[in-house]
Amino acid sequence: QVQLVESGGGLVQAGDSLRLSCAASERSFSAWVMGWFRQAPGKEREFVAGISEDSGELTIYGRSVEGRFTISRDNAKNTLYLQMNNLMPEDTAVYYCAALPGPWRYVRRSMYYRHWGPGTQVTVSS
Repeated sequence: QVQLVESGGGLVQAGDSLRLSCAASERSFSAWVMGWFRQAPGKEREFVAGISEDSGELTIYGRSVEGRFTISRDNAKNTLYLQMNNLMPEDTAVYYCAALPGPWRYVRRSMYYRHWGPGTQVTVSS
């Protein structure tokens, strides 16, 4: 059973930065497209960022975070990262990492992801 565990969330002020990490339990991590999603209370789960398998040469971002967030991966450590800069109150949500053992064209679609972490809370105060 593949396990993903997020860490790095917390309470910060607007304008601050945070780096989220997602540790995967298997070496097959490098073969997966990986994504970050978030869900705020009362809202649907939202795509945040995705990175292609292996070298991660492809990245894609949700419109609301583009230019502020950066996704990256370290396959040697089986770890996915999300660097979040210039955080805003509207970034407050539970952030989830997820693994997509499938084609890149599904990267924005949460329904195609097979494995999910339990989530980490990010709260941004104004």
